[in-house]
Amino acid sequence: MSKVAVIGAGITGLTTAYELLNQGFDVTVFDRNRYAAMETSFANGGQLSASNAEVWTQWGTVLKGLKWMLQADAPLLVNPAPTFHKMRWMMEFLSNIPNYKANTIETVRLAIAARAVLFDMADREGIDFDLERRGILHFYDRQKDLAHARKVNLLLQEGGLDRREISVDEIRQIEPALQGDLVGGFLTESDSSGDIHKFTMGLAKACTRRGAELRFGARVDRLEAIGGKVQITERGHAEIFDAVVVSAGIQSRAFAAQLGDRVNIYPVKGYSITVSLDDAESQAAAPWISLLDDRAKIVASRFGANRFRVAGTAEFNGANRDIRADRIKPLTDWCELHFPAISTENVVPWAGLRPMMPSMLPRVGAGKAPGVFYNTGHGHLGWTLSAATARIIARTVAGSIGQPAGRGPGAEVSQAA
Repeated sequence: MSKVAVIGAGITGLTTAYELLNQGFDVTVFDRNRYAAMETSFANGGQLSASNAEVWTQWGTVLKGLKWMLQADAPLLVNPAPTFHKMRWMMEFLSNIPNYKANTIETVRLAIAARAVLFDMADREGIDFDLERRGILHFYDRQKDLAHARKVNLLLQEGGLDRREISVDEIRQIEPALQGDLVGGFLTESDSSGDIHKFTMGLAKACTRRGAELRFGARVDRLEAIGGKVQITERGHAEIFDAVVVSAGIQSRAFAAQLGDRVNIYPVKGYSITVSLDDAESQAAAPWISLLDDRAKIVASRFGANRFRVAGTAEFNGANRDIRADRIKPLTDWCELHFPAISTENVVPWAGLRPMMPSMLPRVGAGKAPGVFYNTGHGHLGWTLSAATARIIARTVAGSIGQPAGRGPGAEVSQAA
């Protein structure tokens, strides 16, 4: 039985491990943390959202970023201090603006393909992750934002997504808890929400039950492609595998460089708060449908009776995990504005680093050397896309292991599961 290593035990790493097990491989997962899903997969907005598949590579994003550069609480914040990596990443981001339409459509297709795979994993393994299949509601308080949403909707439809425009009255009927002066919205009934950390922890247990070896607290010092195989050095101990799949979040870039590949990931920080719904009034005042406020770039999801997650913002500030009060406050303010009866006395803040490619498409495929593969760079849609890209990469490994790499360096995903 061929031995395959997976670097990273977040959502992409463990969905990859699970699909590799389905292909009959002997799987070992390495992660530097003590538990699964302790970094970017720990406390995101919780949305499984094909409806949020619009990529950021458009001039509107650039202009907003420039306008917001000196506004500490802005939805998008860029540290103006230059670094070579940041500047080069941003130049490649700009070069992908002509691909905005094609990449948005491809992301939608991947997101739709991922749904059935992820739900099948959860059903087969009995994973409880506070799944809510009520849809996702986008809402707008400005006509110009609603007009842009109509244009985006045409691309989503081209990718195969059914998302319909709804009136303010319909919004009130669907989610009476939502407060604010609104002008309209869009409802995607096929989207859903759930707790990424609970799902990934459950999947880790399932992989262990099925025979995978999960090595936590594993500090991988080096990856080397040697003679058609891959040598992994962990705390000074070298071990040979038939193949490796790198799913290591923002660390994927450094591992790829060791293997002779360029995977231009930049860390884009996102923040969240988890509001404890400790009293009956707060529980009654919190929404059940998952929400997306397009202007504020904030999402919100209900996890069971007692938790409400609010997440958003994007911060280009390198590999900095500091939780800033001026970035958390807008999330709390948003919760109090739209759901004033929720108590925000007990709020847990969090920040994570999204591994973002300049094209906004994940890097899924083979590297230069035989036995080297990547499933990484999913940005803000790792939870949404992971099950589809895991199936793609597992099938790619199965078809290519021991053979010359089937896809060239720098290739990004361009196929559905």
